Amino acid sequence: MVMANKVVAIISPESAPIKRMVQDARENNNLIDATFGRKTRSVLVMDNGQVVLSAIQPETMGHRFVQQDTEWESTDEK
Repeated sequence: MVMANKVVAIISPESAPIKRMVQDARENNNLIDATFGRKTRSVLVMDNGQVVLSAIQPETMGHRFVQQDTEWESTDEK
């Protein structure tokens, strides 16, 4: 798991610039592979420069972050 407020971007891993970013993070020991051996479907860029690989689609992850954020806001209002 990652902290949603630390995520800067959720990106699809198909483009060449993203592949280079992942390779650079791997070489600099800033890569966290959270795919558990499955296909990488999204790349998360964290606010501290780390890159996280995930097997969850970017759209799904975005929806989960928005849903979690609205749940936290509703509990804060009570």
